[in-house]
Amino acid sequence: MELLNDCPRSYPGYYSVTSQIEIENSFYMIKNYFKIAWRNLVKNKIYSSLNILGLATGMAVALLIGLWVYYQLSYDRFLPGYQQAYQVRYKSYSNGEILTQSAVCFPLAGALKKDIPGIQYVVQTDWMSSHGLVVGDKKLYMNGAMAGSDFLKAFQYPLLKGSADAVLKAPYSIVLTQSTAKALFGNDDAMNKAVRIDNQHNLTVTGVMKDVPGNSSFQFNYIVPFSYAVLAEDWIKQSQTEWGNNSFQTFVVLQPGVSYEQVEPKMKLMLKKYNPDDYANLKYEVFMQPMKDWHLYTDFKNGIAVGGFIDYVKMFSIIGMLVLLIACINFMNLSTARSEKRAREVGIRKAVGSQRKDLVFQFLIESVVITFIAFLLSVLFVQLALPAFNALTKTTINIPYSNVMFWVIMISYVLITGLLAGSRPAFYLSSFNPVKVLKGAINIGRSASLPRKILVVMQFSCSVALIISTIIVYQQLQYAKDRPTGYDTNRLMITDVSIDLSRNYGALKNEMLNSGIVTSVTKSSSPVTAIYSSNDVNNWPGKLPGETLELATVAVSDTDYFKTLGTQMLQGRNFSGSLGSDSLSMIINEAAVKRMRLKEPLNKIIDWGQTTQPARIIGVVKDALMASPFDPASPTYFMFKPSWENNIMYRLSPTANTHVAIEKLTTIFNKYNPSYPYMYHFADESYAAKFDLETLIGKLAGIFAALAIFISCLGLFGLAAFTAEQRTKEIGIRKVLGASVSQVWVLLSKEFIVLVLISCLIASPIALYFLNGWLLKYNYRISIGPGVFIVSAVMALVITIITISFQAIKAALANPVKAIKAE
Repeated sequence: MELLNDCPRSYPGYYSVTSQIEIENSFYMIKNYFKIAWRNLVKNKIYSSLNILGLATGMAVALLIGLWVYYQLSYDRFLPGYQQAYQVRYKSYSNGEILTQSAVCFPLAGALKKDIPGIQYVVQTDWMSSHGLVVGDKKLYMNGAMAGSDFLKAFQYPLLKGSADAVLKAPYSIVLTQSTAKALFGNDDAMNKAVRIDNQHNLTVTGVMKDVPGNSSFQFNYIVPFSYAVLAEDWIKQSQTEWGNNSFQTFVVLQPGVSYEQVEPKMKLMLKKYNPDDYANLKYEVFMQPMKDWHLYTDFKNGIAVGGFIDYVKMFSIIGMLVLLIACINFMNLSTARSEKRAREVGIRKAVGSQRKDLVFQFLIESVVITFIAFLLSVLFVQLALPAFNALTKTTINIPYSNVMFWVIMISYVLITGLLAGSRPAFYLSSFNPVKVLKGAINIGRSASLPRKILVVMQFSCSVALIISTIIVYQQLQYAKDRPTGYDTNRLMITDVSIDLSRNYGALKNEMLNSGIVTSVTKSSSPVTAIYSSNDVNNWPGKLPGETLELATVAVSDTDYFKTLGTQMLQGRNFSGSLGSDSLSMIINEAAVKRMRLKEPLNKIIDWGQTTQPARIIGVVKDALMASPFDPASPTYFMFKPSWENNIMYRLSPTANTHVAIEKLTTIFNKYNPSYPYMYHFADESYAAKFDLETLIGKLAGIFAALAIFISCLGLFGLAAFTAEQRTKEIGIRKVLGASVSQVWVLLSKEFIVLVLISCLIASPIALYFLNGWLLKYNYRISIGPGVFIVSAVMALVITIITISFQAIKAALANPVKAIKAE
């Protein structure tokens, strides 16, 4: 260095040597920062552990939620050209409201392809299909799709064997997923082998594709050409020219470079051209929803997609950020609380020439080091939690270790979190006046107490808000679960109808009843836990000009339907069982009576739009919750149509052992349905499945609320320990003067209790505002009373008292002589 100082600046290598020395000095300085950071971690093991554990937990929650959010946002985006794919929908105008539906008519697909330039593919599908597949002695009954020949060209799911241009061309062909092919053929090559479907036809395997990913809106185990459905199903064949029969789903892929705005005007009024009668009544318009929105935006209001699962994605994104913020607040508080320990270090460093920016950089380095260690621990937490999390959320999330972009995001995540967590300690500690610090002229701890208290209030406000949210979600769920269903789900079983079951229904029903294991059997077009169809009512007594009405439709095949379900007949009579007399009769529920404003509904004539002759109301039954348990019962009518059949429902005898009954039923069903495995489900399980989303949201909210409280308590524990340490001499003097353990406990605890009470007061109105907005999406919902806020506040206080009591009591029980002597 002396030689360098003696060199003239005109010397050619002067600046290069200077630069090299500056680089070496910077390297050694950064290396020194890391050494100091590590030494501080090791020296303060308890506080370092609290900091790292709190940050690791917060980062693990944020990372787990981030992976879940990415999974939800990635739906369908793995398919090439998804940006050009759309689902065709209808928009109709009914009683001043704009309604939307995904079911459209059969001939619309041909008209779209013919009339709208810019469309590359139009694909018709039927997704409400479960069919029996048989190969030798192997029998499967599973969900599949009936799709147009261009399906695998429009939606490019990877084919392992076969060509997308050819696999769905022939009517009697079938494309299997990899797992389905293995289940049917084992390790043998499935190509060009025969699969018998529904015990009716043999289909040739023309393609094998990879299994459909979990983040796909389409879920199927096989695809059958739509041309086969036209040949095999009479009702589909008849629908080819029916513009009023909306029973299908149609998808469109636009040509590259063509936008939706270009085709929308030509498509909008197609029904006015091809179906003027329905257009005159309901002003049906055609529109399309882009594929990227199918999973997230399912709720429509006045014809516009306003929400759906995206609401929960946003909600948990906010929760993830809040939990991470709580962890960062912990770091800030614990770091600034121990600022007195670092004050002399800062003073000496400034006295010997360190600039403030150097100190800021040093403390930020320390924060990033702690954050990096916390991140490694958080990855371990997430990896351990993923199996249980995937089972809970029914996802297939994993940490993409091999993805470069993931690590770029994670490095940014660590840096941002480290800088955020260390920002206040860095700027606060580096601001100390070295002269005052070295003289002991300032009280470091007290000067930081107000900002620290504000951060504690923020921290617990978030935690209390999460507690309130968890309780409200649980109450709403229980409120809906306790709602009367209008039918008895207990021991009620449901089996899908097959060709053989339909053909042998009479003999099957008699044998089931004669066995004594069931008390009643019936057959219908839809199970009691779902509504498969609805129809427009053209006319009814008291109809207002321009008024429209759509009723849910259930076709009943025999007189035991209401008896089997336990649904109460309020007025009139049941069907007689005679097709001749019952074909022009209908039974309606209370909601339909109310909707049509019928004071005396019996014998009223209703034109429901599908028969050439109107139908007469012969009975009124109690409302049943067949659709959403959160909505009012749908206005429904029941008609006698033995040929409209989708499922068999039967109730087990109260005295029958369920396991034994299922064994006997298996024998009976196999006798009359030899080509299918015996498949069943219980009505109470199907009804409970309607709450799956709300149950999941409640569980996740509860888990994340518990973790938020845990992180907050880690910080509180550390602050309580520091407060007790800081006030050691005061506590010793008070005890010498006669203070009791309880008085010392109150002295150390009251400040934290007051802060938590303030947090409760802040969190309650904020939570009330957002939760009221969330509840508005449910027609059947609870009212939020003061009890939930009181319970949440009590829970927060109890947790706080338990957390700080250990340190408070420990300090209160300490020997005062030692404390005063140490001082």
